[in-house]
Formats: sequence, C-alpha cells, structure tokens
Amino acid sequence: MNGPHPASRFALVAALGFCLVASGSGPCRAAAAAERPVPGSVVKSIALDASVEERILALDPEHISDADVRSTLALGPTPRIMLFHGGVFPVHLLMESFSRFLTGMGYPEERIRDAGDGRLSLSPYESSDRHAGMIAWYYEREGVRPILVGHSQGGIQVVKILHELAGSFRDALHVFNPLKGEFEERTTIVDPLTGRERPAVGVSVASASAVGTGGWALVLPIHWIVVSRVRSIPDTVDEFTGYRIGIDFFAWDAPGLEGVKTFHADGKANVRNVTLPAEYSHVFVPATAQLAEDPAVRDWINAYDPSNPAGAAPLPEHGVSNIMWAADVWHSIKRHWTLEAQRFVRARQAPAVAK
Repeated sequence: MNGPHPASRFALVAALGFCLVASGSGPCRAAAAAERPVPGSVVKSIALDASVEERILALDPEHISDADVRSTLALGPTPRIMLFHGGVFPVHLLMESFSRFLTGMGYPEERIRDAGDGRLSLSPYESSDRHAGMIAWYYEREGVRPILVGHSQGGIQVVKILHELAGSFRDALHVFNPLKGEFEERTTIVDPLTGRERPAVGVSVASASAVGTGGWALVLPIHWIVVSRVRSIPDTVDEFTGYRIGIDFFAWDAPGLEGVKTFHADGKANVRNVTLPAEYSHVFVPATAQLAEDPAVRDWINAYDPSNPAGAAPLPEHGVSNIMWAADVWHSIKRHWTLEAQRFVRARQAPAVAK
C-alpha cells in the first residue's frame, strides 16, 4: 500500500516540530498548532533560560557577531524568514542558494522553510493575500514578526504583501493556515504580545527587501494591482530596503533613473535605497551559498556596517560574487532578529504576562 504523499508527510513533521519548539515540554498533537493560541500563551510557551534572556537584552542590534548569532540569538525566539524567488523557472534554485547562505551564517533552517510544505522559497505567482494571511498566522503563533526577502518578481510580491497588510486592496484580510493549506474564516488574530484580538489588516513585518524589482514583469496581469504603488512602501514594515543594480536590463534600470526607481515611504516606514555594483547580474544576485563556506568571507560579512561601508576591510580576493547584497541583507536580518527577540523577551518579562 502506498504511503502518504511526501508533501503531506513533511506537513505532519513540520506541525509536530512546531509543537516541540513552541511547547518546550515534549510532543503534542499536530492539530494543536492549527488552533488559535490562548491569550498570553505564546510568550510563555518557549522555554528560555534566564541567562539567554539577559544576553538577548544586552545585544547591540547594530553590531551582532557570529558568536552572538550562534550562542544567543539562535537559542531564542527567531523570526520566520519568507523568501520570494523570481518568476522564471528555475530561478527558485538561486533563492534556495541564498537560504543555504543564511543557514551557513547560523540562521535556523526550520525558520526559513514553509511550515506547511517545507519550501525554502515562495512563488510570486501565488496570491498576495494568501502570503499576507500566512504572515498573520505566523505572528500569532510565534510572537516575532516575519522578515521578507524578494528577488525580481519576488520583490514585486513583497511590496504587494505589504500593501495587503495595510488594507490597500481590501478592507479585511483572512488568516491563511499553512498547515492546512487554506484560508480560515476569521479575519482577526490574537496578538501574541498583548493578548488582545486585532484585525489581520495592520499586522506588520519586521523588515523587508527587494532586489531587481520592476521592468517587464509589471506588465503581467497578476502584478497590475500594485503597478501604481510598487515604489510606495506602507507602514506595515519597520524597515524596507530596495536594491537596484547599476545596470539592470531585466528591471529596466540604469543610471539617471533614480526618479522612477527610488522607493519611498508612504508614511513612517524607514525606507533605504541601495545601488549595487553594475557588474552584478540581475538573475544571479541570490546565488550566495558559497559565501558562507569560507571563514574569512563570513568574518567580513559579519563585520560589515552599512552605515560605514568605507570602513570595511578589503574584500577577500576570490569567491565573493554578490557579497555586497548578501552582507547588507544579512546585517538587516541580524538587526531585526535581535530587535524582535528583545521585544519578545520584554513582553515575556512584563508583569501582565506573569499573572
């Protein structure tokens, strides 16, 4: 007799793994992860040593070392990273390369994989309300807001998702359950840090970025909904970084086009615009797995400071393709990983949670 489909088996394992991590007290039913959390339960569900909490609160988000990642951050609450690849097959393999870079730098792989089917990156052709509803579901159960990274059409998808969360396209947003692979009837979540019910519209992410966004892809009907807003970033993200490649024929970008290619805040979001070297390839920017394999390159990336790029040490001579993009994204991930973990620990230590 044939066993269950591999994707179904992975979903079950993912559900069980979620229960183990969330409860910190042994196995539980897979169905439990699909139920709405009880107010106040999320911040108390993760078994954190007091010394780990103290180390998390003592971290400087702007200067996170390799040791900080592996011995402190990786032991605490970790945001879900949602990667969005480009739309032409097989570019998803390039974003999977970036996922291997992240795990090589110390990011837990289970916080990159989709909780339902285990994918390492998501398609820009899926509905943006599905992905936005999934963000609400993750936040409700994990207590830390996700981080989004998009490449090419995946970058367009990231901007669409931010607008879905902001209510730009519809008044209400249904929660999407990745374990069941379906929308739930509800349009609200229990905020894991306050215990209060709130609409899914208005849920925000910690950080988001897009590289090589725009160009011919915007003529595709699936992206028409965001054409007029693709450079406008709403308040549903704390920090957004838009990466342009000096010369990018796919994204129709070149020097002198800053007026139409620059991202801007439609409110209070912190929006950065970064121009990458012209020799970078639009297609291959996410191919970065090799950067985490060399200790000297890892050290350079971990020491990278976007506020003082001129102060960086000379680049290693070999094997550094796409290093400026990888280093800048990794710095942002470390920063917001730290801020989210600190936010979680402070909520956990608040007197209202202890009652």
